Amino acid sequence: MIGRTISHYRVIEKLGGGGMGVVYKAEDVTLHRFVALKFLPEEAAKSSQALARLICYACLTQEV
Repeated sequence: MIGRTISHYRVIEKLGGGGMGVVYKAEDVTLHRFVALKFLPEEAAKSSQALARLICYACLTQEV
């Protein structure tokens, strides 16, 4: 995953991982800023509850 470009994000390094997936540091090559990208495990990506938790988490972290 490191070194790959996904959409307009260039993945730089792995930051961590856990039950909800793996988080990578990436660069938004359009806006020239760093972001965190979270990739869910395949099982979680198919779960509507897991996706709802991810969206809730994303909304909360956006306010920080």
